[in-house]
Amino acid sequence: MLRYLSIKNYALIDEARIEFGPGFTVITGETGAGKSIMLGALGLVLGQRSDVSVIGDKENKCVIEAVFDISNYGLQSLFRDEDVDFDEEALLRREVLPSGKSRAFVNDTPVNLNFLKLLSDRLIDVHSQHQNLLLGDNNFQLNVVDTVASNLSERENYTEAYNTYKRLTKEKKKLEEMNARQREDKDYWEFQFKQLDDANLREGEQAELEQELEQLTHVEEIKTALSHASQYLYESEKPMVQELFHLVEEFRKVASFLQGGVDLLNRLESSYIELKDIAEEITDRGTDVEFDPARQEVVRERLDLIYSLQQKHHVDSVEALIEIKADLADRLEKLASFDEELARLDKQIGEALSELEKRSKVLTKSREGVFRQIEQTVQSQLRELGMPNARFAVSNNRMKEYGPDGLDNVSFLFSANKSGELTDIPKVASGGEISRVMLCVKSLLSSAKGLPTIIFDEIDSGVSGEIADRMGRIMQEMGRNIQVISITHLPQIAGKGNYHFKVFKTETDHQTISSVKLLSKEERLAEIAGMLSGASVTDAALENARALLEN
Repeated sequence: MLRYLSIKNYALIDEARIEFGPGFTVITGETGAGKSIMLGALGLVLGQRSDVSVIGDKENKCVIEAVFDISNYGLQSLFRDEDVDFDEEALLRREVLPSGKSRAFVNDTPVNLNFLKLLSDRLIDVHSQHQNLLLGDNNFQLNVVDTVASNLSERENYTEAYNTYKRLTKEKKKLEEMNARQREDKDYWEFQFKQLDDANLREGEQAELEQELEQLTHVEEIKTALSHASQYLYESEKPMVQELFHLVEEFRKVASFLQGGVDLLNRLESSYIELKDIAEEITDRGTDVEFDPARQEVVRERLDLIYSLQQKHHVDSVEALIEIKADLADRLEKLASFDEELARLDKQIGEALSELEKRSKVLTKSREGVFRQIEQTVQSQLRELGMPNARFAVSNNRMKEYGPDGLDNVSFLFSANKSGELTDIPKVASGGEISRVMLCVKSLLSSAKGLPTIIFDEIDSGVSGEIADRMGRIMQEMGRNIQVISITHLPQIAGKGNYHFKVFKTETDHQTISSVKLLSKEERLAEIAGMLSGASVTDAALENARALLEN
């Protein structure tokens, strides 16, 4: 239930705090007094988009606050999911800065507008005149039926089955499209795979072959270098290995007499052993390195094949070619197993369709089970609203294909006369009739879904007199179960409220200000009398106003 609405620096309202009570509250005021401004402020705190134009004093920010009693509406999980502190009273605040940016808070925790809208949809329904057009909208009509049927569980079960079925059919279509494209490429893939498979590539092969080709290409230079090295080390007049050996033997004789001599001797011996080992390896390598034009040609051809494959596949390593080969093998394997995969999907789709059909029937049964209740309730209230011959029916023209909401295509049909043909409401109902039908539907919805608060913004458009009085009675009756707030121009409805606010304008030297006031009993009598007779309040108008209030 809405506890209070606080408005600061919004349009023509400098500052206002409106405290609401339970039951039925009415708000009146002359056209242009600012009733729509108050609703705009409320819409802002409920999550509607804003801009800097809503700020009255452009130097200061606009702040709108609304406090709701949410103790009995099971919203703990919603708050928990958004990591917002839960309290039995929820404070919703919206700030619009002079820069045009806005901020939203719930219980002083910053939130995004999506959460604000999600929360407000569970707290309040603001019904304006343009919403009467929803009576001709099949989605709205289906939502009315679902709300009365309280079939959330059935809808969730159906949605789960529908999503599974759609996912599988989409997967099958994707598989078929992919298979059709891939079959066109099959021959080419097989040709590419065979090329790579015949190449018998090995990781690290390219580097080894390139090094071998370098050696084969420079055999003469290598043999010359090895020969010279071998000669210097072993075959010259004073071979380096032999000379170093003599040096070691010479130093061995004095090493014990020289400080640190043993260490130097050890280093010389190590150098001799290393140099001797190098000389032997050079000699061996010299005999191994031979000019082999045949091998050189084999290596060159192998590298040419590798380079050609790399260029063809736009890669620069043998490892990448091996990965491409594996990918081609995987594609070809999938093509080969397509029929098996398709059969698996067809089986799953058949099972999903069977489950979807079962859950659809349960959902349809839950909806059609409340058709009669909706028809009787609406027709009964329409009779109270001065339409004794009105007929209202709910029809279901089931669709051929499953949709997100099932196979049901619900329509509300209406006729104001006994003999009139039942037809879609917007085609046959006048503005006043639509207002009355919508009031009946909203009354039905409010009692079914237990919505804490509903606001009617001039839903009484197009009616007057006795009909207006009866509309007021229905709102009054609704107010016994939920909080009802009605913005009205009709004294018959204004007289039914438990609380009565008046919106009015005052002029100063510099600005026009809209204000809101809770009327006392005497002030209320004068306001309703003014609504009856205009600017000049007569004794008869006062008497009529007193009668309306007493009723």
